[in-house]
Amino acid sequence: MAETPTAGGPVVAQEWTAPRRAGLVLLALITVAAVANLNLSVANVALPSIGRAFDSSQTTLDLVAVGYSLGLAASVLYLGAVGDRYGRKLLLSLGMVLSVPACLLAAYAPSDAVLFVARVLGGISAGMAYPTTLALITALWSGPGRTRSIALWSAIGGGVAALGPLVAGYLLERFWWGSVFLVTLPLAVIALVLAVMLVPAHVNETAEPVDNLGGILSVLLVGALILAINFAPVPGQGALAAGLAVVAVAALVAFVVRQRRAAAPLYDLHVAGRRIFWVAACAGIIVFGSLMAAAFVSQQYLQNVLGYTTFEAGAAFLPAVVLMVLVAPRSAKLVESQGSRRTLLSGYVALFLAFAWMLFFWAEESAYWQIALAYAFIGIGVGLAGTPASHSLTGSVPVQRAGMASGTADLQRDLGGAIMQSIFGALLTAGYATAVGAAIATAPNAVEITSSVQNQLTKSFAGAESIAERYPQYSDQIIAGAKESFLAGADWAYAAGLIAIVVGAALVFFLFPRFDRERQLLAAYGAEDRREGVRTEPKES
Repeated sequence: MAETPTAGGPVVAQEWTAPRRAGLVLLALITVAAVANLNLSVANVALPSIGRAFDSSQTTLDLVAVGYSLGLAASVLYLGAVGDRYGRKLLLSLGMVLSVPACLLAAYAPSDAVLFVARVLGGISAGMAYPTTLALITALWSGPGRTRSIALWSAIGGGVAALGPLVAGYLLERFWWGSVFLVTLPLAVIALVLAVMLVPAHVNETAEPVDNLGGILSVLLVGALILAINFAPVPGQGALAAGLAVVAVAALVAFVVRQRRAAAPLYDLHVAGRRIFWVAACAGIIVFGSLMAAAFVSQQYLQNVLGYTTFEAGAAFLPAVVLMVLVAPRSAKLVESQGSRRTLLSGYVALFLAFAWMLFFWAEESAYWQIALAYAFIGIGVGLAGTPASHSLTGSVPVQRAGMASGTADLQRDLGGAIMQSIFGALLTAGYATAVGAAIATAPNAVEITSSVQNQLTKSFAGAESIAERYPQYSDQIIAGAKESFLAGADWAYAAGLIAIVVGAALVFFLFPRFDRERQLLAAYGAEDRREGVRTEPKES
């Protein structure tokens, strides 16, 4: 029981709620989320091995890396609404079942194209299960218990995702590249059993019909946007990228129109327009996108440039894992005592330091302490900012819209990860190809380099390695040039990360309400939701 001020100032009593066997229920939900989090991250450390196995271009490797996020981000809003209507527990269980064939297809994919399709399918299975976990936390807990539960969900989820490279690295040193996609199979079985036995069914679900047209438009919007970013830097694919961009814009316009006119919208734009909600959503996209994009580029950097083994590259990420798990519970206390705005900004400061360090100090001969320090800043930043980014979403919507809040929280991770990985990948591809092209143009024997060799050299680092094997007399020069070119492309990506972090921090600093105003707005949102059925929103200024 606690006392909370309403918008007009009077104090009302609130009863905090929690489910029976709360600890076990939370364990089940976190285990389900762990399946998605682990699947999300295992591919990054395997990218060099996959590139060598299929002679993949850098763009194809980018798509393999982003495929899971693409499937999850594109489906999460639609499937979150389906869970709100037809049963979150049912959708959660179906997601765990579908993850099994998706993992098997990825592990035994005969080509990188099939691997990409398998990763997208795995993302869709996660879209069934992952949003349900946060929706159920929102529906089952309230008050400080909800904040602590979200902090644990966020911290353990981030930690599991960050452990993915370590587990994948261990497997890659002993088995083939596909083994990394089998690691979640036993965890999925355990998660399914726990969910069926422990998770309550039909908690605060809605009777409103699902906006299927809005759901289809949301899938088109996210899918076309992410693919357009990935194909933009590819030579000869400008028309495809432009076409996908047009589809994304058209889908966005149609989606907004549909949501304004639908009797039961998929995504309530009135609620989404609440300042706490939309600022937290944007801030979280950058926070979680930074984590996933940094892991995506850095795992390739550690193996391609510094020569780490797959296991060493995965283990190098441990400072981020440890600090993320240690900091997140303290972040929950900061949210309760200092407010979300200050906690978010503290996380952004740490993330800025991480990307600045990577840009200026990660080089061809960097020592491990230089790597570990950047990862430590990432762990602190995501640990601090992750909880308020998710908590602000769930706290500013009615419990019947928990699927919308959890879907948006998932979009923070998955759309943020997909967009920033795609941007980083596009910049890495473009920067690498530009640097290789410049090196070829200034080479003493440039006239002797055939167009096919040039294409192979500029395609990816793995392509340069294959050329080095074909021409052993030039091997050292080719690998040295490829490393320099990779570093040039990586610097483009780190600079983009810095810009994104500055923009996100400015958004939070200027637009997210301070602590007292945040509490007033959250109380006003709750009062209005109870009084008017979420038809309008309180005045925010």
